[in-house]
Amino acid sequence: MRGSWKDDYKISSDYTDFRGQCRLSSLLALMQRAADAHVENMGVPWQEMKDSGMGWMLITLDIEFKRMPQILETISIQTWSKGTKGVLWLRDYRVLDEAGSLILQSRTVWALVDVGKRKILRPSAFPYQLDVHSEESIGDVPDKVQVPSDVLLHEAYQVRVRYSGIDANGHLNNSRYVDICMDALTEEELNRISPRTFRITYHNEARMGDDILLLRSELSEGSIYFRGEFQDGKPVFEACMVLGSN
Repeated sequence: MRGSWKDDYKISSDYTDFRGQCRLSSLLALMQRAADAHVENMGVPWQEMKDSGMGWMLITLDIEFKRMPQILETISIQTWSKGTKGVLWLRDYRVLDEAGSLILQSRTVWALVDVGKRKILRPSAFPYQLDVHSEESIGDVPDKVQVPSDVLLHEAYQVRVRYSGIDANGHLNNSRYVDICMDALTEEELNRISPRTFRITYHNEARMGDDILLLRSELSEGSIYFRGEFQDGKPVFEACMVLGSN
């Protein structure tokens, strides 16, 4: 597939949870790694972008699962850019097992940002040429996640953003938000259910020392909603996980 990228990764023990399944946050980190490698292979070195004060910020992610990868399994991550829509950049993924069977597929929406000013930049500000593979598509641009007004949320816990979650852009890495959601699940929920879809929209970045109040709904009709808020009630993110039986 011209204009796409493929990398293989072995699911080592540090990528997995107590069930021997790959953590969802580990999957997101590997998908990010594949995208970074793809962009660099197209002649856009990360260091040059950093020196130019530019970075990528994930806005919305939508994943559909067939199953979760298992410990010591080798997976293949395929990714490609679908170009831009307005100020947003679109990227799709497929994750396959060693037999070539689909494990998951994902649609993502990104923004190019001025890291210093924390401001979204128009695609015309990007001084590089990226190959676009618009012929291959997982689906339409994913909708932003919004917790329905009739869904009751309750406080799960509060977390402070610390060193372990901060990335090179100076904010909480997008994969760590997934851990925040998963940590709100009970042991019974974790043992009995497996994600079928996971969707998240990032509204505002969280930085070192910020406190995030995590709210969640009860499991209803297979879905759990999450919302992270700052102390002043300003939203950090909203997410939804649709679950099935293990």
